[in-house]
Amino acid sequence: MSPFMSKAIIDFAIALGVVIGGSLLAGIASVIALQSPIETMRQVSEHLKIWAIVAAVGGTIDPLRVIETNFWVGNLYPVFKQLMFILVSFLGAHMGTELIQWICRARG
Repeated sequence: MSPFMSKAIIDFAIALGVVIGGSLLAGIASVIALQSPIETMRQVSEHLKIWAIVAAVGGTIDPLRVIETNFWVGNLYPVFKQLMFILVSFLGAHMGTELIQWICRARG
């Protein structure tokens, strides 16, 4: 498997895991705090989406720097790769959010 595909799969899984793991742990904490776990998990899954993308791509500055420096010199392949990593991370985070929303709808 190519290094590009390997990193894309890992980024997808990281973003998915951040949303699902964070939402589930927030649900457990809300039970301890005597609050509604369903509502807490729904809200947390939405709020974690952007942070899951940031965590998956490895921070906010380095990918943006790669995009900026390569775009202005006309080297578009690294720009395309970084944008694809961001897109794949978004898909993982969105899938995690939709999964949590679906679980909460099924239970609530």
